[in-house]
Amino acid sequence: MRKLVRLSIAIGGFLIVTSLVLTGIVFLILFNLIDISAFTDPKNTLLLGLVFLTIGALDFLSGMIILKKR
Repeated sequence: MRKLVRLSIAIGGFLIVTSLVLTGIVFLILFNLIDISAFTDPKNTLLLGLVFLTIGALDFLSGMIILKKR
């Protein structure tokens, strides 16, 4: 069981850091410090979609690990 707890903590930490980075990007866009056209390029749009899909899958996985633990 210790390995599952460590894995869920690691995934949770990764998700927290990732959400902080994404929140920072949103604020930079809102304050016009970076250009939003950098994210509308088709290649970058695909990459962002894959990043969000991966984050969602990791979030689901960590939730399942925590649910199994209880």
